[in-house]
Amino acid sequence: VPAFPRPSCSSFVLPSITVVTWNVGTAMPPNDVTSLLHLNTGETNDVDMIAIGLQEVNSKINKRLKDALFTDQWSELFMDVLSPFHFILVSTVRMQGVILLVFAKYYHLPFLQDIQTDCTRTGLGGYWGNKGGVSVRLSIFGHMVCFLNCHLPAHLEKTEQRKEDFATILHMQQFEGPVANGILDHDLVFWFGDLNFRIESLDICFVKYAIDSNVLSQLWEKDQLNIAKSTWPVLRGFQEGPLNFPPTFKFDVGTNKYDSSAKKRKPAWTDRILWKIKPPSKGLGTGGHRPSQGVLSVSQLCYCSHMEYTVSDHKPVAAIFAVQFASKVDKPLVEIYVADEWSRPEQAVVRYKMAVGFHRSSWDWIGLYRVGFRHPKDYVSYVWARNVSGLQVMFSEEALPKGNGEYILGYYSNTSSSIAGVTEPFQISLPRSEEGSSSTDSSGSSSEEDDSTLVLLAPKSRSPSPGKMKRHRSRSPSLAKFQGLILRPSSRDRGTSRSPSPQSRCSLPRNIPTIHLPDGSSFCQTVQEQSGLRHVSAASSLTRADPRNLGLLPALRLEMIDQALGQRRESANQGYYPCQRMSPTSPPGCGPSPKEGHSPQELKRHSCAMGR
Repeated sequence: VPAFPRPSCSSFVLPSITVVTWNVGTAMPPNDVTSLLHLNTGETNDVDMIAIGLQEVNSKINKRLKDALFTDQWSELFMDVLSPFHFILVSTVRMQGVILLVFAKYYHLPFLQDIQTDCTRTGLGGYWGNKGGVSVRLSIFGHMVCFLNCHLPAHLEKTEQRKEDFATILHMQQFEGPVANGILDHDLVFWFGDLNFRIESLDICFVKYAIDSNVLSQLWEKDQLNIAKSTWPVLRGFQEGPLNFPPTFKFDVGTNKYDSSAKKRKPAWTDRILWKIKPPSKGLGTGGHRPSQGVLSVSQLCYCSHMEYTVSDHKPVAAIFAVQFASKVDKPLVEIYVADEWSRPEQAVVRYKMAVGFHRSSWDWIGLYRVGFRHPKDYVSYVWARNVSGLQVMFSEEALPKGNGEYILGYYSNTSSSIAGVTEPFQISLPRSEEGSSSTDSSGSSSEEDDSTLVLLAPKSRSPSPGKMKRHRSRSPSLAKFQGLILRPSSRDRGTSRSPSPQSRCSLPRNIPTIHLPDGSSFCQTVQEQSGLRHVSAASSLTRADPRNLGLLPALRLEMIDQALGQRRESANQGYYPCQRMSPTSPPGCGPSPKEGHSPQELKRHSCAMGR
């Protein structure tokens, strides 16, 4: 099965990009969002990408701690709904209650590169993230595109503050790379969110009359954002479709009735979706070439609100765009070749070919995914893409799923933190055996369990290589960047193993987590020694790496970490635990490289535990 076939045309239309914005008002997710995403309507059959911006997701302290250990329920809902339609979570970023998720069809993943995220706090003068903006930028078929989700200050009189905050977000957010460093440097920008612009001058009675009489055009000229588009230089070039839907704020929760409280807030179009095309004469394309005239055009196919959702005092808004590019990067960086079917373990051979100029890393890996997987680390099993015997690798028999099913292979590039090549679906039909089924249950269930925390909490931490890790950046006008502590539930707490070699795990009571320590042993070994349990050798604690776990700390009691590390540091100070070099390109003293047979998951934990 070759990699996804490449069209031969020199120009093409990206069928559509759907953008959704919703201030969810700290509510719990509804049971069904298919109509919001325009699924099962025929409109989404050709949709290539979906960007979802949420505001006011519950961010109270107890809720944020839970979301740090698990995935927030809103992101889970959208992944669950979209994965059967072959949408994969490409990237996500969260700043307190502001979340942005970007999905794409799996076969487009090799053409989505240079993925970066950023966020800017503007609440409380830049010290609080209840207001501000989060962004995901990426190269789509060689064209730089940025999605920006904002929550701007509320109230009628805060127009100038909204202008200042938006200018601050544009100024503060900067990306790495030779092109498109700022938001407005991108070929195409989608700006959306709860922008909080209100309707000026008109009283509430006239506004409600215009809504009831369906003469919305009488309100447009008093809309603050429409006024600002013609007067603010910072908004020059931004476009928006006609507001042919009722104002989306403020409703009584659970109804379609506008605010009946004592405040009786005036209805307004607070929730908006705009776009801006970069003038063709400015800047260079991603390949370093000046784009030609007419390189990009955007047509809005739909712009509507969804009155059927009543969990919030805002109504969600969706827009569907057809984007036409004059040229297309249509060759993936890595082409993968496999047999049409794997019916015997010896057929699990993967050959791949790299494009000229592809920056290969020894930390690259090839994942085996069930059709319908949710994100790049939602794989069944994987192999390191080591260049040992040419560009060819083989899955071991124990790593292969038993039974029948459709799968695809994806080459994950550590350098670009994205999938650089995929295959078309192929069949795996291996006989089940009592021993084989038990050894593969944990790996096969990885597509069923909740692994999305790994992407959601560490959007820039997808790489098995600690030395190559890219930091997620958070910018605010008056707040320095801080390193966040990232937690996730241990696989034991969630009832399944995340390791392809579950048989090598320590056997422990349920309340004792495994902590890998700088000497190559594990905390489970230490606990067993102290409690009189069966001794576990250090070698048995070195399980195989699992890229989806790398870059994250397990969910455990922090006092256990301090206790374990305190004991190990005392021993290390006496010279008992020499530190090994991880790889030629990494800092000394971090453990062996993957080529030496050690787990990059453990290496990352070593470096985290040692404060590196």
